Amino acid sequence: MSDAPQLLVARIGKPHGLRGEVTVQTHTDDPERRFVAGTVFATQAVAGSGVPRALTLRTARQHRAIWLLGFDEVPDRTGAESLRGTRLLVDVAEVTEPADDDGYYEDELVGLSVVTVDGDAVGEVTGLETGTAQDLLVVRLSSGAEALVPFVTAIVPEVDVEGGRVVIDPPTGLLELNEGG
Repeated sequence: MSDAPQLLVARIGKPHGLRGEVTVQTHTDDPERRFVAGTVFATQAVAGSGVPRALTLRTARQHRAIWLLGFDEVPDRTGAESLRGTRLLVDVAEVTEPADDDGYYEDELVGLSVVTVDGDAVGEVTGLETGTAQDLLVVRLSSGAEALVPFVTAIVPEVDVEGGRVVIDPPTGLLELNEGG
């Protein structure tokens, strides 16, 4: 794959069945368009894991609302197990969907500082967990603890990617839940 900027499309989960299929956590609003047989994804995996630098999609289907993907390079369950945690990426140039003012890619959010509506520093965005009902921002608090912040307008009224910050208005106790441990 190229050195062009890349976007996260999915994160591989556990194997499914015996023919090398894996479950994935999708990070795209249009999986039907992204998961097409023959598509080549760049991979990002733990060093030394043996995961190929690119995977060619062989099959894509949904099973109980979970996407199952199979790859040409992975013929069986043993190979599929080694893919767990691998991130599937595409070049930004390949993304032709129109900009969505209400949507953000994980790569755009990670590293942004997090402040309250009053301007108090909270921490830094370290990830985005996508869910069926709502997404969650993963925030490393200034204390070092991790907080999951519902990524909804009522709690995250402003995302300023260019300014490098996310403004949150957390309900009482949301951040403190993560402080006690």
